[in-house]
Amino acid sequence: MSRPTSRVPYLRVIRSPRYFPLWLGQIISNLGDTLNYVALVVLVFRLSHSGLAVSALVLAEIVPTLLLGPIAGVVIDRFDRRRVLIAVDSLRAVLVLALALTHALWAVYVLAALLAVGSTLFNPALQAVIPSLLTDEERLAANSVAWSSGRLVQIIGASGAGGLIAWAGTTPAFLVNAASFAFSAAMLARLSLPARQGPSRGGGLAGWLRDAGDGLAYARRDPFVARLVPVQALTSLATGATSALLVVLATTHLHLAAQGFGWLLAAIGVGALVGPFLSNRLTGGRYLDMRLLFVPYIIRGIGDIALGLVMGLPWALAILFVYGLNTSTGVVASNSILQTVIPDRVRGRVFTLLDVTWAAMRLLSLGLGGLLADRLGISAVYLIGGALLTLAGALGLGLLGRLPLVRDYAPGEPARA
Repeated sequence: MSRPTSRVPYLRVIRSPRYFPLWLGQIISNLGDTLNYVALVVLVFRLSHSGLAVSALVLAEIVPTLLLGPIAGVVIDRFDRRRVLIAVDSLRAVLVLALALTHALWAVYVLAALLAVGSTLFNPALQAVIPSLLTDEERLAANSVAWSSGRLVQIIGASGAGGLIAWAGTTPAFLVNAASFAFSAAMLARLSLPARQGPSRGGGLAGWLRDAGDGLAYARRDPFVARLVPVQALTSLATGATSALLVVLATTHLHLAAQGFGWLLAAIGVGALVGPFLSNRLTGGRYLDMRLLFVPYIIRGIGDIALGLVMGLPWALAILFVYGLNTSTGVVASNSILQTVIPDRVRGRVFTLLDVTWAAMRLLSLGLGGLLADRLGISAVYLIGGALLTLAGALGLGLLGRLPLVRDYAPGEPARA
């Protein structure tokens, strides 16, 4: 059931001293991450002259999430989250500085994996602290602003990254990213979070395993999380390959040059910018509504099927604009809902469980998608992926559409409308 909230002006949320340092730090960090991503791919290719070596970066990013997700969740729930965030950003600044100095391929992979470890800790911890900084009424506006401003920064960064790297090499891009992590850590240090009661820090290894087990037990018992995990697994299986293989669709199905592929990415980016603001306006701030999460899956799934069938660039641009719009709407709705209904004591473990599930199924999707593209063609990847995503959206509505959602409800308690 949806929960009515008043529309909160976006500027009011951004200007809030409780939220502004976090927002500003992440905007600068997003810019650095965009430069870093392009520079890292270029560096690996220059060192290896191998497309396979570039593809191996995906493994370096996914494997740490799979292996360390359960431990990361316990860390986030056991310790002061602000300090965890500051420590991770400080460490990532050092790692990126090392990237700027290395010229050995194996060292690049090691550093990329360590940066992925940092993201495995940082991203769920960031989502876990947002409810402590914002009221329920502010949450959707804050997530909308954060997502859209982050996408704008990524578009700007991506458009300038190639020229910067072509002119000065990869080192300046890494230095900018290191500085952005240091700036983010400084902004995080300004946050004031209320005291919280996490799991006991004692018990050695047995205590850590017990806390990890308690998180999984909560996920199994909780009617919301237990139904959401399989839906998100199916969603990741459906979208992992279609997201990664868009360049293949552009070149082999739409017969576009590199500039045409850039237009496709731009269409997604514009849709992603406006999606959260449009959904907030249309719903009047009613964000505890599963339709905001799963209807975009259905629309994007139909769009993926259409991409496998159409041949013209104008149609593809229109479809991908809607694709970006629905993807951003779903992400903002998901973050807002999870931040609201998951109790603080297990929030880190639930977010990392969802991250691990998503990463595992994305890896499977990439493997299967590559095989399908080689055997049946890229259109088949989009037709099958779109059908699976449409199914995921329908399954989500069926399993969770009528589930009443309230703030921090507990398993076994009567749901309050």
